[in-house]
Amino acid sequence: MKSIQARLSLGLVGVLVVVGLVLAQLSLWLFEVGLQRYLEAGLRKESENLLVALVRGQTGIELDERRISAAYQRPFSGYYFRVDFDGGHWRSRSLWDMEMPRPQTPGLHAGLQLGPEGQQLLMLRADYKRLGQAISISVAQDYTPVRDGFRRIQQIGLGIGALALLLVLVSQRITVKRALRPLERTREQIAQLQQGKRSQLDTEVPLELEPLVAQINHLLTHTEDSLRRSRNALGNLGHALKTPLAVLLSLASSERLRDQPQIREQLREQLQQIQQRLSRELNRARLAGDALPGAHFDCDAELPGLMSTLGMIHGDVLNLGYEAPGGLSLPWDREDLLELLGNLLDNACKWADSEVRLSIDESPAGYRLLVDDDGPGIPQAARDEVLERGARLDEQVDGHGLGLGIVRDIVDAWGGKMVLLESPLGGLRVSIELQRRGSV
Repeated sequence: MKSIQARLSLGLVGVLVVVGLVLAQLSLWLFEVGLQRYLEAGLRKESENLLVALVRGQTGIELDERRISAAYQRPFSGYYFRVDFDGGHWRSRSLWDMEMPRPQTPGLHAGLQLGPEGQQLLMLRADYKRLGQAISISVAQDYTPVRDGFRRIQQIGLGIGALALLLVLVSQRITVKRALRPLERTREQIAQLQQGKRSQLDTEVPLELEPLVAQINHLLTHTEDSLRRSRNALGNLGHALKTPLAVLLSLASSERLRDQPQIREQLREQLQQIQQRLSRELNRARLAGDALPGAHFDCDAELPGLMSTLGMIHGDVLNLGYEAPGGLSLPWDREDLLELLGNLLDNACKWADSEVRLSIDESPAGYRLLVDDDGPGIPQAARDEVLERGARLDEQVDGHGLGLGIVRDIVDAWGGKMVLLESPLGGLRVSIELQRRGSV
């Protein structure tokens, strides 16, 4: 999509070009018409001079050559005439042995050619009555030098017009860029919102943008509050249901149903499924999806605390480490990423013998999260089963079960890909690939 500045520039360029061409053509046409009218006045004066040069002679009407201009005596001088009457016609010596065509109608005529050099003639025919006879006088002037000069003026005018158009476009671009600078700042701030570098837009904007900025800030605040209330409500619901479910599980395992082992086993299995499903659905409902502004996951700020917490939970016997580019911020919700990494690392710590490693890599296409441990790992045939059912291969160890199911739900919500591989440390590697989110 084109930017507003580009559309304005293209629109103004189009308008200026169209208007400029129309004005240029109209100006040139008016100039040429005015020039022809000026030359027509001169030709009419020449025809009147020729009319005066017609005198009565011994044999009738004669042309007194002493009264005509010397230009009509010089061959192909660019000035020509022709006088037609009932007894014949006279023509100027400047025509030499050429015949000048006679226009069919009185008035000004252009576009006629004469001579070996193809002179463009501007001709005027005027009809008079002199000494009792009808006389038609045609006077012509070579229009080629005038037209050549006119074309040079036209080229100079077009060059000046193009330069003026260029100056207008440059000044217009500077003006539009300055006028749209507040919009560009707002766009940059929206990009910063997506990157988690700010939580609100600046309110110091032009009057036209104040309603938009106010609505966006109000929507951001409302969305953040709504998500916070939803998470708190879901957490309270989960805690409220855990106790009744624990009581029911305890009753299902009590001695009261000792005489009905089949019913006790079915009740216990159903309650466990309800508990797992409830935990999973509550965690899925708590996913934020797109991160709120200012709620991105800052690796430098979050990973040390997460590793320290896991170290306190699992003791000092494990070597916990991580690798991530400095200053890296993942464009997803902080709470969701803490949930994802917390489950992955907690599972790895429960199965690891001595070492757990977290690696985060960034590429133009997105991000890759790797969690490795040096535990027993998971056989190739059982890896899909662990992800699909959220089951544990070893019921004695609480790991590689529901936690991986929660992680998979988060990855699916983000459109990522999660696979279980063999770790270089000898245990399990959990690989998660997330595509980079588009920028504003």
